[in-house]
Amino acid sequence: MEVALVRWPDEAPTRESLRSAALPRVLLVVDGQPPPDPVDDLEDWVRVPVSDADLRARVEWLRRRIEPNGSSPMPVLDEDGLVHADGHWVSLPPVEARLARAMLDRYGAVVSRDALSRAGWPHGAPGRNALDVHVLRLRRRLAPIGLVIRTVRSRGYLLEQGASGA
Repeated sequence: MEVALVRWPDEAPTRESLRSAALPRVLLVVDGQPPPDPVDDLEDWVRVPVSDADLRARVEWLRRRIEPNGSSPMPVLDEDGLVHADGHWVSLPPVEARLARAMLDRYGAVVSRDALSRAGWPHGAPGRNALDVHVLRLRRRLAPIGLVIRTVRSRGYLLEQGASGA
């Protein structure tokens, strides 16, 4: 899949048209400018100047996030708290949606318990048991659409496509 390169903020209208067309893009953020808030999972950014090798790596990482196994697109959490994966969807309550967002932002990689606590409860982390309970509920909600949350001992959790899919 082709990934577009967009200079930010100079080419903001191009970014919007690519977003509207659901096309992947890497924003080349001008030094000294803040990156924009993410609008979807088809976008990433890098600050320029950037080496060719670093830019290629960022583009390849975005491609892998979109199509982790070269087949089905990466799951997406929309603004209504719905996770879409492989043509299926599930609704999430607010805390679980925030946890899912943190895991989707690092899809296929380990997310620490601390990072999940900060994501789920931005105004103060709950006790250890609360995170465990919400991760268990999130596991149960995501299983029917083919997503699994794996526990990585002493490190955190990893969200990935299940063996059989949805």
